[in-house]
Amino acid sequence: MAAEGTKEAIWHGGDLATAQALFPQAPEPWIDLSTGINPISYPLPELPLSLWQRLPGKVDEAALHAAARRAYRIRSESGLVAAPGTQILIELLPRLVPAANVAVLGPTYGEHAPAWRRAGATVREIDDLAEIGGANVVVLVNPNNPDGRVVAQQRLVELAGTLAARGGLLVVDEAFADFAPESSLLPIVPEGALVLRSFGKAYGLAGLRLGFAVGETRFTNALQAMLGPWAVAGPALHVGAVALGDAQWLSAAGEARAADSRRLDTLLAPHGRVVGGTVLYRLIETPQAPALFERLGRVGIYVRRFQHDPSRLRFGLPGDEAAWSRLAQALMPA
Repeated sequence: MAAEGTKEAIWHGGDLATAQALFPQAPEPWIDLSTGINPISYPLPELPLSLWQRLPGKVDEAALHAAARRAYRIRSESGLVAAPGTQILIELLPRLVPAANVAVLGPTYGEHAPAWRRAGATVREIDDLAEIGGANVVVLVNPNNPDGRVVAQQRLVELAGTLAARGGLLVVDEAFADFAPESSLLPIVPEGALVLRSFGKAYGLAGLRLGFAVGETRFTNALQAMLGPWAVAGPALHVGAVALGDAQWLSAAGEARAADSRRLDTLLAPHGRVVGGTVLYRLIETPQAPALFERLGRVGIYVRRFQHDPSRLRFGLPGDEAAWSRLAQALMPA
């Protein structure tokens, strides 16, 4: 745990400056496989100049909300709030349950636990939901990052009921559920639950900064009030509404990325045990993980390593045949 008043150092994917500092002699361009973002992004629609010249309007916000409700199968009685990325929602969630006793199902995305700690909550990171004890807040990622673990919907409904009776909250981060809708708590959002959805990962547009929270209106209204007016930029409202309305693109992308993940499994099999992942990334375990990280880094391929377990590496998907070829060559026996 970090000292009081300091920010915990968390390793993230996508930080090519770190890769370049670690391997200054590596050839460019870098192949960044350290993220779980779709490498083949949604084709950006033409953006009217007016989106950059005026504040976001109510009509634009309504169009995004309508598209999100259809895409995520959100019931009319459930509240919905859009935000400039789910990260800011993670930072705001502790204000919903002051003086919380929090259990985070891990290992998982590293920003959840620190956000609650910074707010003064008591936080435990647990390996199994049977260990929640007296917690009144439980946080989990479903499917989980990095191992793809999925908690069944019925178990989540039961857990939400337990926490609601304690005046608490179940936070289900579904950042990687777009290509695994069967794992989602939606359209069910029981009392005491709040679901986070991230736009940028499945649509390959993380830089757009767009995310959502779905749940009881008392929660979503409180988050909206904290975010204030014009929280989401006009271009993000427009792109989000168009992309979320394109179910055909999402379906085709899911099938293509699933094929890519199987192709990646074949490449990785000689180098370690594939222990999980989603269609956007694969997780391997091997005692040679640090050496493999170094080997790839020296040839300009950046993968995700983990502070909590140095025997594991996470590989995102290459975005084109040139990247696939470089990765295959780098993984060939010396």
